[in-house]
Order: sequence, then C-alpha cells, then structure tokens
Amino acid sequence: MNIPGPAPRADGGVGAVTAAGGLHHYQLQLHAEYGPVVRFQLPGTDVAVSVADPVLLEATAHIDKRPEKLFAFLAPFFETGNLQVMPAGEHAPWRRLLLSVLAGRPSHERHFARFTALTTELADRWAGQRDDEPVELQQDLTELSLRMICEYALGGQVADPDGVVAAFEEVLTEHLGRLYHVQDTGPPEERTGRAQEALAHLRATVGRVVAAPRSGGRTDRSDLIGTLVEAGEDPARIRDTVMVTMLAAHHTTGVAVSWALHLLGRHPEVAERVAGELDRVLGDRPAPGYADLRRLAYLGMVLKESMRLYPPGPYGARETTEALALGGYEVPAGATIFYPIRAVHMNPAYWPRPDRFLPERFTPEAVAERPKLAYIPFGVGPRSCEGAGLAMVEAELVLAVLLKRFRFRPAPGHEVIPVERFVLWAADGIRMMVSPRLPE
Repeated sequence: MNIPGPAPRADGGVGAVTAAGGLHHYQLQLHAEYGPVVRFQLPGTDVAVSVADPVLLEATAHIDKRPEKLFAFLAPFFETGNLQVMPAGEHAPWRRLLLSVLAGRPSHERHFARFTALTTELADRWAGQRDDEPVELQQDLTELSLRMICEYALGGQVADPDGVVAAFEEVLTEHLGRLYHVQDTGPPEERTGRAQEALAHLRATVGRVVAAPRSGGRTDRSDLIGTLVEAGEDPARIRDTVMVTMLAAHHTTGVAVSWALHLLGRHPEVAERVAGELDRVLGDRPAPGYADLRRLAYLGMVLKESMRLYPPGPYGARETTEALALGGYEVPAGATIFYPIRAVHMNPAYWPRPDRFLPERFTPEAVAERPKLAYIPFGVGPRSCEGAGLAMVEAELVLAVLLKRFRFRPAPGHEVIPVERFVLWAADGIRMMVSPRLPE
C-alpha cells in the first residue's frame, strides 16, 4: 500500500514548506490532511516519511542513524567529522560517555549554585527596569542559557559570552539559510566571510579551555572536558564535542522557559497555583536548592505542558538501514523517518483538546495512560538528547527563581507568533510586563 502524501513538486518541496510558514506548520497540515503516516518532499532527502502516531513511532525507536544530507549544514562546526551523523558503532560509546556527565546528579549539583547566581543576576536587572517597560524574554533568557552552558562546559572561563552568542548566531544564520534557501539581500561573499570568522572565534574560544592545564587527581563525573580528556579523546574531538553541546543547549533552555512564561502570562490562575507551590516549598527563600526541585511537582507539570505545546526542537530525523513495516505501509531502506515533534504533541487521539494549556495532563496517572512516545520533546531512542536531564534542571531552576519573585503578563499589543529557526522561536520576540509578587 502506497504511503499517502502530496504530489511531488519540481522544487523538491521547498515552496510547500515556505507557503506553510515553516516546517513545523507544514507537518501539522500534512498530518491533518493525510493521517498519521505521510510521505513528503524535504530538501536533503530522497524519500521522507513523517510519523505522528506514538504507537507507530515505537517501530522506529531503535534506529541509530541520522540522514547525512539533512544534517550537513552542521558539518562546518566540526573539524573531526560531523558528530551529529557519526556511525552507530562509534556513536554508542560516545553517547555513554556524554550521559555519564550530562545526565548525572553530580554535575547538576556541582553547577547549581552558579546557575542560581546567574539567574538571580537577570532577575535583579529586570527588577530595576521601569514598570511600563516590557522585558524581552527570548533575548534575555537565551543569553542566560548560553551563560549557563558556558559555565557548565567551560568552567566559566569565557571572557566574552556575548561574543559567543553572536558567533553562534552568525554561523547558524548562514548555514540554516543555505539549507532552506532563505534569500538574503547581503552579498554572499560577505555572509560567508562573517560566518567563517565567527566559527574561527568559537573554535579558538573552546580550544583555549580544552588546552588549559587541569588539576591533578581523578576527574569526577561533573567535569565534561575532564571526563573527555581522561577517556583519551583527541583534543580536536573534545573541542568539537564541547561545541556541539553548547550549540544544542544555548537556545533550547532559554526558549523553553520563554514559552512557559508566555503561557503563564495568559493563564494567571495557573501562575497563581505555581506561586503557591513555590511559597509552600521555599518559604522565604528566593531560590530553590537542588533537592527542592523534586518537591516542585506542579512547576514541573507546567514546564512539560509548555514543552508539549512549544517543543524547543520541533522535529528530528533518522535514516532506515533496512526496510521497515509501519502501520500497514512499507518504508524502504535508506528512507528518512521524520519525527514531527509538534504534530505528535498535538495528536488529538492522545491529547484531547490539544491546543489548550492544561498542566494536569502530566499527573502521574495521566502520564501512565498514554503511550511512552506521545511526549518526545527531547527526541526518540539512541539519538535522543543527552542533555535532557540537565536542561530540565536548568529550566525548572530558572522558572522557580523568576516566578517566586515576579508576576508576568503579556505586553499590550504584542503578538507572539511561533516560527521555525534552529529552535521553535517567536518571530518578533516574547515581550512581557514584569511586576514584583512581593515587596522588593
């Protein structure tokens, strides 16, 4: 049986994606029209099959190969080979090594106090703004998340984190523009030159930290670079690994928190319930300790529901290494299996009234009633995000500090429109009015 989908286009599908307003919007449209399994065109692939049903996704969860063409735009970040598409045999031990640090409580606890201080610095700055001046959530929180990952991955040894932000943006803008054929009015040579200079700055910044002398003794599992050095990794590979970690983390946490605050500003009754939980758990303390996060159950539910509606990474992809039976269809070897994360999260068969913001969807009882892959903000299987645990700790901490201290409400006249970038972004930012919950 043929997999349903739109008729082929001479432009390889670029026009359809553009007309829909981005790939995540296009996926929602495709699945609404053709059902849970859709064949479609995607730049960088020959055969692409999108799967929006969590039960059917189980049949793909074992795949440990990413399509090289689709991830080729990231290749310039690496000198030792594109870490996003390394072969399965090489990827498995590399993943275990990263998880031993990124997913471990020691590394979270080691950096927690510094994460708290960075968040408090931002809160102090917001507290000093005029009452009628909105804050730029995306901009400020993305910068905060980069400072956090610099602290985590580089030990705070970056003198110019703003320069690192600008460099990442320059390189991503250039290479994502190539991938999606985005028109730019500037001369191509000038854009390419800026991107190359930015990439050289990133490599030099990370390389200096990798090459710095380290203290003696056995490395504990809270030191990313030290763990990679102790494992005998080549310095260039260590630098590439740190860069991809920073690349993956520097937008996602800030964007996730921004969307959560956007939703809370539009649902004050939910925000009040979060504030009440924070007051009960923290008392007069302005910030949680690491152990407190486990007690902030409703805050965690709010974050998960916001990431269901606005997953920071709106899609993922794998490549079949053999023919695959999928819901009555046969997917050939070499096909791209596309994970439309936002479409999975909006599937009404598993998420009744999917457009509504309902944190109670994430009570333990509600979670137990859904298939495991109905909620996949960090991806699926052996290529899922190694930093998921760290990202949740960071996001819950930031939300706790900000919501203990402030109330958020939408900036009058400002429209928030999600668009596709490297993450699910708001086209014109997320501007909100901030006021103290308690006397400053």
